[in-house]
Amino acid sequence: MEFTEVLTFEVGNDFKNLRLDKFLSIAYPEFSRSYLSRLIEEGFVKVNGQVVKKPSKRLKGGEIVELFIPKSQQLELKPEPLPIEIIYEDNDLAVVYKPPGMVVHPSPGHERGTLVNALLYHLKSLSSIGGEDRPGIVHRLDRGTTGIMVVAKNDKAHRNLSKQFSERRTDKRYLALVTPPPRQRSAVIDLPIGRSISDRKKFSVFSPKGKSAKTEYTLKELFEPAQSALLDIKIYTGRTHQIRVHLKSQGMTIWGDTTYGFKKSKLPPKVRELCDLLPEGSFWLFAYRLGFYHPSTQKWVEFTAQPPRQYLEILNRLRKLKD
Repeated sequence: MEFTEVLTFEVGNDFKNLRLDKFLSIAYPEFSRSYLSRLIEEGFVKVNGQVVKKPSKRLKGGEIVELFIPKSQQLELKPEPLPIEIIYEDNDLAVVYKPPGMVVHPSPGHERGTLVNALLYHLKSLSSIGGEDRPGIVHRLDRGTTGIMVVAKNDKAHRNLSKQFSERRTDKRYLALVTPPPRQRSAVIDLPIGRSISDRKKFSVFSPKGKSAKTEYTLKELFEPAQSALLDIKIYTGRTHQIRVHLKSQGMTIWGDTTYGFKKSKLPPKVRELCDLLPEGSFWLFAYRLGFYHPSTQKWVEFTAQPPRQYLEILNRLRKLKD
């Protein structure tokens, strides 16, 4: 078999009796479950050193699972009539609302159903300098994150917007539901972030090759009965998984973010069922505001949006517990 890398995972007791394909989709959410199932069937997965070709195999806990990533193939981009909200559009750019659980651009296991597929259908033009598989994409949000993004419709606008992001002249604000609550009502986390040396799917503040990263949070609402809090967050840099990693460094995890340690079992019993309201493939992190200088007029523009109804329902039920 030809492959580019090998990812190794240890099956914790929390995943006992879970299907192999389901476990891998949780351990490595960058790939879809259907794609991982196909890799299993094609012999790209080993459990305790033995090739396993049944996605339905139940795990006992304690196993070592190896995932062999095959060499990537050329992806074919196709427009798809996916329902996305276009908040604003002109000749240079569009501001869109990325739904929960949607991948931004195609990748192995996510050849279809991405934001790019939707943009190709809904917009007449997109910039090309981001790469063949990323037309219009100036910045990105993790699959599990939802909220506002700006996309470029021509190369001139793309270059201008990219420069603003790299020079930190944009304003990016998020809301995050975390557990446990922060120890301080507000804080600035200024810690470098790089790929974890022990798990390549994660990032860490302890990486020897970390790049500077700065995150500021303020306590917006406290839910003491649920041992949780809603944070208002501003990021000054745009490192991969930045908010998730920085909050983890302060002992907090975002609701639903199992990659960085969220466990429903650690919540009080009366609120655990609320986790089931989160859309599949998402966690409670929402990009609610984005500000930047318009690439043509150079005037400051700002866009805001409301969280998805499922996120709001969780907050409303937590407020009832608090009251």
